[in-house]
Amino acid sequence: MLLESSAEVAKLVKGLQDQGLTLALAESLTGGALTATFVEIPGVSAVLRGGACTYATDAKASVLGVSGARLTETGPVDGVVAAQMASGACRLFGADVALSTTGVAGPGPSDGKDAGTVWIAIAGALGAEERLLHLEGERDQVRAATICAALALLGEHLAAGAS
Repeated sequence: MLLESSAEVAKLVKGLQDQGLTLALAESLTGGALTATFVEIPGVSAVLRGGACTYATDAKASVLGVSGARLTETGPVDGVVAAQMASGACRLFGADVALSTTGVAGPGPSDGKDAGTVWIAIAGALGAEERLLHLEGERDQVRAATICAALALLGEHLAAGAS
């Protein structure tokens, strides 16, 4: 399911290519859909290194190197966790830039957080930022809005890196 127009995602891919950057993705609530959004674009292999779907909390630690102590303290829906997921994806895939998603898609609360509570992050050569989202809607709408927000975050950082 392509959640952003192909033309917009293609612009992000071109922006990465123009800046000589590679991309990795670390996903939880989006379950690989963010990676799939990029894979829809012909030629993405020039920039996309890989994606890790770390849906389980312990996989965030074992695959991406997220602090187990932090996960115990805050749970997986946390800005520091999102930041560590993105940094871990950079390391895991040898990428210049990574995006991450972690949160509660719903239908109900999880880990003490309301449905629609989401953290996204970017790490690497374009800088680091974590962003808290409070999204409305059903599970699929929360996941789609998360992907759009992650793409927008990358776009903002690409624009700043190009100037």
